[in-house]
Amino acid sequence: MLALVPFFVGEHSDLLPGLAARLAETFGVTVDERPPRFDPELAFDVSRGQYNSRILLGQLLHERRPPFGRVLGVTGVDLFIHVLTFVFGEAQLDGAAAVVSTHRLASERYGLPPSSGLLRQRLNREAVHEVGHTYGLVHCHAARCVMRSSTYVEEIDLKEARFCARCLTEVRRAAGRPREPTARADDRRGA
Repeated sequence: MLALVPFFVGEHSDLLPGLAARLAETFGVTVDERPPRFDPELAFDVSRGQYNSRILLGQLLHERRPPFGRVLGVTGVDLFIHVLTFVFGEAQLDGAAAVVSTHRLASERYGLPPSSGLLRQRLNREAVHEVGHTYGLVHCHAARCVMRSSTYVEEIDLKEARFCARCLTEVRRAAGRPREPTARADDRRGA
């Protein structure tokens, strides 16, 4: 099971049911939305005006109680790690916790008109990407694979919301599921 823990999501809370469905379909897990039992403000860095994603990951780890094997935090705040100006999300490699933010995924952040469809696609891709890291997947070099690294939001738009054949095999192995004949987790384009 995967615990979906939204905090400071605001007006984007309508994206959560679709995100839960995408994660359930992609990883073959039950997704249960739960309120946070921690104070996200503890991760706020006053000097940067952003939230430290590493601190949030530590807090999210405490959300992982049986029967949940993994936990994904979803937020609307701006995330950072000390060596980068910002991150779209972060995860523990081969661990149990991940976090993703809508803050830099929204078109209006870049002076463009709001697009709920594009925001939904970006959030789905980044959430699958971060949860993929918890299954031990590293960044992939395949151009369209959801595990490809994204430095800019435009790079997220170039990816698909599914794994390449190699990453799909690895995630299935990590999940203890047999390999299926299809090379993709999802045959639909986009999110």
